[in-house]
Amino acid sequence: MGLPLKDLVAPRSLAWSELAGRTLAVDGYNAIYQFLATIRQADGQLFTDAKGSVTSHLIGVLYRTTSLLSEGVLPVWVFDGKPPELKAATLSARFRAKEKAETAWKEALAAGDLETAKRKASATSRLTKPMVEEVRELLEGLGVPTISAPSEGESQAAYLAAQGRVWGVGSEDYDSLLFGAPRLVRGLAARGGRGGAPAAQLIDRTETLDALGVSGEELILIGLLIGTDFNDGARGIGPKRALKIAQKHLGFEASLQEAGLDPVELAPVAELFRHPEVADVPVPAFGPIQSDALHRLLVEGHDFSLERVDAALARARRRPPPAKSVPPPAGRQTSLEAF
Repeated sequence: MGLPLKDLVAPRSLAWSELAGRTLAVDGYNAIYQFLATIRQADGQLFTDAKGSVTSHLIGVLYRTTSLLSEGVLPVWVFDGKPPELKAATLSARFRAKEKAETAWKEALAAGDLETAKRKASATSRLTKPMVEEVRELLEGLGVPTISAPSEGESQAAYLAAQGRVWGVGSEDYDSLLFGAPRLVRGLAARGGRGGAPAAQLIDRTETLDALGVSGEELILIGLLIGTDFNDGARGIGPKRALKIAQKHLGFEASLQEAGLDPVELAPVAELFRHPEVADVPVPAFGPIQSDALHRLLVEGHDFSLERVDAALARARRRPPPAKSVPPPAGRQTSLEAF
């Protein structure tokens, strides 16, 4: 679900022009689940082709990616590998929540309550291996690089940003900040409002730590106190109270003990954030757009409109060349091993 850090961070509005030529490591699963939750019909059903195959994920990836490219944003999609063992309880809880939501969705449909049905349906999303393979095929056709993470895609994206191989991380979740991402960009789905209003938000990790008066280690502590994908957190402690505890600078163990948590039990979780399993890989280059391959996948394979696909490809062709990589700031953390 992601860390609820909204009340603690102060994002800066980011105009599209400020992102032109910038490369962002996009948390692939985070984005696709967002599409599966929101790109639905009035009754909550996912969009499908004539054969009944789901297309909501492809619709989202095609139009989001080509829109970003037309704005000058260069997304590199990072996909999850094997989840950490510490995430097993979270995954099990999510599965149960999906089953409960599916029951509520069907009940709302039977009662003719379409508003409730669509809301409940958004929580039933399931991402399958074939769907991921289709997304990667689509991105390849657009010439957009993809990277397979050995474990969490978000930690891999944060590593690439911390090493200066991409400018920042693109995700709606805040977890990448705990993994060491120097810049987090949220709101990539937004479009400019009236008068060309800024469309995205930038959260600078160093500025955030300075504003909160905590270190990177204490940011991890705040996450553990609230609860992450790998632990439940302390009962009754939300973001603001967790921040107050961290600001006492009592140290890792003493702070957890004050909140009623066991430092020994949470040591592996903290270590996962400090030293996540990542691959030390270069960012692949952007490639040419393969119109024929995309026509086969989308138009022939899934009944997409040829005119709309070609219009999307025209947007994608406006992408600029990548800007030079941004090295980590001098005197600052240059890897995830130096909190």
